Amino acid sequence: MARTDNDTWDLASSVGATATMVAAARAVASIGEDALISDPYAEPLVRAVGVDFFTRLASGELKIEDLDTDNASMGMARMTDNMAVRTRFFDEFFTEAGRAGIRQAVILASGLDARAYRLSWPAGTTVYEIDQPEVIEFKTTTLAGLGAKPTAELRTVAIDLRYDWPAALTAAGFDPAQPTAWSAEGLLGYLPPDAQDKLLDTISQLSAPGSRVAVESGPTAIDEADRDKAIARMQEASQRWREHGFDLDFAELVYLGERNEAGTYLEDRGWQLTRRTVQELLVANGRPPLPEDDELGNFAELQYVTGILGS
Repeated sequence: MARTDNDTWDLASSVGATATMVAAARAVASIGEDALISDPYAEPLVRAVGVDFFTRLASGELKIEDLDTDNASMGMARMTDNMAVRTRFFDEFFTEAGRAGIRQAVILASGLDARAYRLSWPAGTTVYEIDQPEVIEFKTTTLAGLGAKPTAELRTVAIDLRYDWPAALTAAGFDPAQPTAWSAEGLLGYLPPDAQDKLLDTISQLSAPGSRVAVESGPTAIDEADRDKAIARMQEASQRWREHGFDLDFAELVYLGERNEAGTYLEDRGWQLTRRTVQELLVANGRPPLPEDDELGNFAELQYVTGILGS
């Protein structure tokens, strides 16, 4: 079902299922001698969601080679590599922000992300996680049942980002006068273009000088041919997953229309940027780069952007 302005979901359906999918990929990426990340909470969180397909994948019962017929960008092996370098990028972002003295972090659309439990946060750090109430309740309860404890002061903000989340964040104790480290990981593509701009505007307005931000910045305009390629590849991946018992049409979840480039948009609002392409991150971490004839067209244009707000 295509996205609507007031659509809803849980961790087993629609956009919510992508949080479980990402956690399953993090679980796979945490296995092996050459693992780039270590997320001990990914597999048990996926298991608790209860989607058999993702549980079998996260536990290793279902192998990624069972899902991939080639080296496609939407294949599970490629997705696992992408999630591994993406996770490491955002982990390092928060680590560097802590070293710079920032003691306030906000994770937007936190999903099944467990950074508040697995990273070594400096003493005095407060981490705010924002997501839908059902997602926050599920993750908090599940991790407590596992005996997991946050490694920073964790304050959850249970609200949909389409509502007045700045007011809810402030009510939870957020101080806009203090520098903040913000992350929007795997989020912007699921927002309409105007909602993306509004989110980046709000982050800028709530940030004191010295604040830091990390986002993914995808292609700003996709021509009809590339759009058709992207949809075809997503539908092919969906069909392979459907054959293993899970039905999710990726093409219906994202907004592929023209939008502002997130990095430039932030730069225009006073952020000093550093950019890394997905290709650069893959190569730097010893993972195969995307092929030059990538069937997803301009997916290789995906950039990981960090910014520091000037005075």
